[in-house]
Amino acid sequence: MTARNTTGPRTLPQTIALAFGAIYLLVGIVGFFITGFDNFFGHTDETLLVFDINPAHNVVHILIGVAGLLLARTLEGARTYGWLLAAGYGAAFLYGLFAVGADWDFLNLNWADNILHLATAIVGVVIAKMPARSDSRV
Repeated sequence: MTARNTTGPRTLPQTIALAFGAIYLLVGIVGFFITGFDNFFGHTDETLLVFDINPAHNVVHILIGVAGLLLARTLEGARTYGWLLAAGYGAAFLYGLFAVGADWDFLNLNWADNILHLATAIVGVVIAKMPARSDSRV
C-alpha cells in the first residue's frame, strides 16, 4: 500500500468537502446538546434552528461530518465524498418526501430538513464534478 500525498495546495472540491464535513460534524455534536440521548429514533419537538432532530439524526450528521473531514485530504477522496453526499442526501430527500409527518419516520424529518437534504445532494454533485486546478492560484 502506498501513501498518498496530502500536502500541497488544497483544491476547491477539497475545501468544500472539508467545510461541509466540519459543518455537519458540528451540527451533529450541537444536536446532542439539544436532544440528549433519550428517545433515540423517536419523534420529538426538539429543533436546531428550524430543523427537527433526534439522536439518530445527530449520529448521521456526525458520521457524514467525519467522512468529510477524512475524505477531504485528497482530491479523489473529496470527489468520493461528493458522490456519497449526492447519493445519501438524494436518498434522504426521497425518503423525506414520504416520511415527513409519518409515524414511522425514524429520523424525525420536517420540510426544512428535506430542502436542506436536496441542497446538500446538489452540493455533492458539485464537489464530485467541479474542475480542480493543479496550481496554487485561488
